[in-house]
Amino acid sequence: MPIVHETKPVIPLLTSCDGDVLHIEHLNFAYPDGHVALRDVSLNLCAGEKVALVGPNGAGKSTLMLHLNGILNGNGNITVGGLASNKENLPIIRAMVGMVFQNPDDQLFSPTVFEDVAFGPLHMGIAEAEIKVRVTAALTQVRMSGYAERLSHHLSMGEKKRIAIATVLSMNPQILILDEPSAGLDPRARRGLINLLDELPVTMLVSTHDMTMVRDLFPRMVVMDEGRIVADGLTARLLKDEALLEAHGLEKP
Repeated sequence: MPIVHETKPVIPLLTSCDGDVLHIEHLNFAYPDGHVALRDVSLNLCAGEKVALVGPNGAGKSTLMLHLNGILNGNGNITVGGLASNKENLPIIRAMVGMVFQNPDDQLFSPTVFEDVAFGPLHMGIAEAEIKVRVTAALTQVRMSGYAERLSHHLSMGEKKRIAIATVLSMNPQILILDEPSAGLDPRARRGLINLLDELPVTMLVSTHDMTMVRDLFPRMVVMDEGRIVADGLTARLLKDEALLEAHGLEKP
């Protein structure tokens, strides 16, 4: 029999806004096989926040993230940048929510880096001259400005992850969503990515098991388990709660 740990509820972190970038209210979702993946999830993100989303495998983190750009659609309310997430607003919201998957090969499919980074703006109907400006700016932000004509599939894992981030930055998103960004990286590439994420001036929600990165990079931490948000607070405070970490499969860095 698995050991069940009970912890006292953690007081949510009080923010200075009501979710001007992202507002999720009472979100529930079950897959077709009946598995309930999200249970009454509510979450606010404010402009400029960088928030870590942590929890054990199967906690519902990926399911939650896939709701933010309409890939999945549960019961509840989601607002991005003041726009309700519905069929009418979905094309706009998908440009506002920059989703970066764990495996960059899921996002890099064009012959060259330039074409990969230009793909999003191109399909937004942006003029060619503006696309070139956006691609240049995005590659500069991820420190890959000399890679425009490189072949994406010839890059290292760390380089691919940076280009994957550039593909969403070129759409000028209001929020950057990343799934396990440090997975598969050697120590140098990992540290470089952490420094990059620290410098990017964009609201960020990052799902990760890398608790050292959480400690070093994210002032706020949201803990999920069994489809629920069980804690939402200052990272420094929550990392001191050993009972909370143990109960939800997390290790103190």
